[in-house]
Amino acid sequence: MRSGVTAVLSVLTSAALLAVAPAGAAPLPDRMADTGGGSQLITAVAPRAGSTTGTVTWWDRRDGRWVEAGSTPARFGANGLVEGASRKQGTNTTPTGLYDLPYAFGIKAAPRGTTYKYRPARQNSWWCQDVRSRSYNRWTEPRPADCRATEAEHLVSYGNRYAHALVIGFNYRKPVHGRGAGIFLHVNGRGATAGCVSVPADAMRLILQWAEPAQRPHIAVGTVSGGTAITRY
Repeated sequence: MRSGVTAVLSVLTSAALLAVAPAGAAPLPDRMADTGGGSQLITAVAPRAGSTTGTVTWWDRRDGRWVEAGSTPARFGANGLVEGASRKQGTNTTPTGLYDLPYAFGIKAAPRGTTYKYRPARQNSWWCQDVRSRSYNRWTEPRPADCRATEAEHLVSYGNRYAHALVIGFNYRKPVHGRGAGIFLHVNGRGATAGCVSVPADAMRLILQWAEPAQRPHIAVGTVSGGTAITRY
């Protein structure tokens, strides 16, 4: 299965990454301040902080070198990108930074070959975004009494967007209430996101088939340059 995935990934490689990697430059992960310590990495790069589109690329570390495994066009928040540490909930911005990927989920079954922890979204599956709830920025089944339905995502209601997804560990381990909740890498909708990173459905399936928990994959989100440059993370 892996060989077939690799073949398809090469077709998805995007020329947009050339804007991040000038001729003769080292691979992007080698120019970053940190890659999370694992041997797999996803980079999500926008041209500038106000951009709503960019490129997602996934990388493997082999024999001491970072090698591109695949790349695809990506979408970001409707109001662009902002430093994760200063982000505020409800701003429709994508948080920049380096994050782990706690687990995958989806309305559809995990793609064949997926080894990542995968949670099926059911009718009673919710993601709480209520700043007054003890379940803030957590998957809940069922929705707890202190998490208002108007302040939570009913996961199955998002249709194809959540057919397959990866949880991005932004504000996840020790949530700061009001900084933001429910930031995922998921399938494209009709346009820009409310703060997530989204990619085409085929690419999302391939990423899930590629990701291996033992390799400790992380995702780095940032811009080509400036205060939110991906190379800072």
